Amino acid sequence: MKLEIRSLEEGIAELLKYVQPIAESEEVGLPEALDRVAAEDIAAPMDNPPFDRSPLDGYAFAAADSSGASAAKPAMFRIVGEICAGGSFEGQTGAHEAIRIMTGAKIPAGCDCVLRQEDITLTEQGELLVPYPLAKHQNYCFAGEDIRRGAVLLQKNQVLHAVSIGMLASMGIARIRVRRQPHIVLASTGDEIIDLEEELAEGKIYNSNLYVLVSRLRELGLSVRSLGILPDDAEQVASVLREKAADADLILTTGGVSVGKKDIMHEVVNCLPAKRIFWQLAMKPGSPVLTYQFGTIPGIALSGNPYASLAVFELLVRPVLARLAVNPELMYKRASGVLCTDFLKKSPSRRFVRARWQDGRVTLPGHNSSGMLASAAGCNAMLDVPAGTMSLKAGAEVQVVLL
Repeated sequence: MKLEIRSLEEGIAELLKYVQPIAESEEVGLPEALDRVAAEDIAAPMDNPPFDRSPLDGYAFAAADSSGASAAKPAMFRIVGEICAGGSFEGQTGAHEAIRIMTGAKIPAGCDCVLRQEDITLTEQGELLVPYPLAKHQNYCFAGEDIRRGAVLLQKNQVLHAVSIGMLASMGIARIRVRRQPHIVLASTGDEIIDLEEELAEGKIYNSNLYVLVSRLRELGLSVRSLGILPDDAEQVASVLREKAADADLILTTGGVSVGKKDIMHEVVNCLPAKRIFWQLAMKPGSPVLTYQFGTIPGIALSGNPYASLAVFELLVRPVLARLAVNPELMYKRASGVLCTDFLKKSPSRRFVRARWQDGRVTLPGHNSSGMLASAAGCNAMLDVPAGTMSLKAGAEVQVVLL
């Protein structure tokens, strides 16, 4: 079989040539908009706050009427009303008239400052004594102070988070257009794997890859259609993928990508028929990964080894998802750190080792076999070990991929 070994970066760049961003959009309510990608610019239809308001509990009046006030000779005001948040005062205050006002309430006409509640004194007749002069617009919030009408609230292709959703809600915007999420189909191949409901017969193993990848996709905020376990029969697998991928944006499979007798995905690509993009990456784990294009749909056949499947999902599939969804937050990030654990294994080729990264410190679990999954529990990174590394000692400066 012809070798087509690429570096990880070369593989990503080549595969992305066959990935087109999803152009379709859909309208969703704000509760469903979290982590979605805006399909259009959204401008503020009004000011926020929509009126001048009080930032505290106290009394509103015209600042000019407090000129010259002091503790010895306070300015006196007649209280002519009260406004709570959500209420309003009809008409306008006159000279030396004050309104009791609560936080968030609309400041009435004729008033341009607020004396805080803690500084007030009332006479026995219920008149307000102001013990110092206030400046115009002291303790005063202007309409549009937070958001001005016409300001851009959300830009096209921006990912919506809690604050941006709150901004939209403050404008009374209940529904927005977002990009459609990628439609992903996922299947495991292999006569040796069985569903969880089946009794474990000799020589069989339970299917963990499907559950890991479905869960990982959901962690990333994406949905996936699981096709379950497909047998080691190239024609049958091709038939299922051909049918189920009709409305898909990405085909993912695990297993059947190496050079063994039952590694059928090479034949599946021919049976679909699909255009083969490349096979094999110059890295461990997960070197045997097969990529192809079926019609306009990219396909990625991952290793059947549990950790290898997960590692290549993180390194190769996530860039594809980011391009499809026009969501850069689906792409992994990199960081540097200091290794706190010796890694003495020789690495003739580039190796990605499960790791824990915290505040620049990198620690490694005890086992790193591509067929072992348990030691990945609690790991939030992969140590990027360059090709040709003989060993890495604690204290070494290293690079990691953050998951």
